[in-house]
Amino acid sequence: MALPRLIPRFPSPFRSSSSLCNITRSSPLTTAMISRPFSLSFSAGDQAASSSSKTDTLIELAKARRTIYKLGKSSPVPDSKIEDLVNAAVLNVPSSFNTQSTRLIVLLHREHERLWDIVIETFEGLVKAGTVPEQTWKNQTLPKLQGMRGAVGTILFYEDPAHIKPFSEKFALYKDHFQPWADHSNAMHQYFLWAGLESLGFGANLQHYNPLIDAPIAKQWDVPNEWRLVAQLVFGSPEGGPGEKAQKPLEDRVKIYGKL
Repeated sequence: MALPRLIPRFPSPFRSSSSLCNITRSSPLTTAMISRPFSLSFSAGDQAASSSSKTDTLIELAKARRTIYKLGKSSPVPDSKIEDLVNAAVLNVPSSFNTQSTRLIVLLHREHERLWDIVIETFEGLVKAGTVPEQTWKNQTLPKLQGMRGAVGTILFYEDPAHIKPFSEKFALYKDHFQPWADHSNAMHQYFLWAGLESLGFGANLQHYNPLIDAPIAKQWDVPNEWRLVAQLVFGSPEGGPGEKAQKPLEDRVKIYGKL
């Protein structure tokens, strides 16, 4: 099973009764929360203790965020909590030059099942065409996709190039870097939501079936043709634990200079 949930539950300032796509409006509360440091109202002693506690919590959550493939349909929270988390990601994860080009589509319950039906149908066509070996399909791919279907939901991560192009034209010196920078921001959205779902009690795994599934998904949920699908984050109740994770030597991966 996944590690115990160590993140304290706080009321979210981003709760909304509107659809998940309606994330551009902000109340005075959300504006204040975005522009104001969390520790502003604490004394110096309280700030130090709070900072240490928050750092420890962040590290424990990073440790707990693992790839979980065996997922179920039991949700530990109401759907509104998932919506709060997604809205918080979009409002708080940074982007280069503040392009805000990441787009998210959240599919829950039956809509989630429809997504993975589409993926299965797509692969069935590849099997018939001889592109995917039938034995591989029956013994490996199909059981994996059926496992994805058995979860609670999927978050689709997109990039909207319409919000990147103007910056590429305005800052010609960096024009070849804006798409990689956008992908960096997209990855931060993925990590934020993966860790956040872990804190809510879900297990999750990240998939990349694009571009095979791009067209049928766009048709099913009326996704703009210019949006570029980047990844799919599948989440559900953790019905199994993560696999073993070998770590390469830390000294080969981190260099610190000037430490006192």
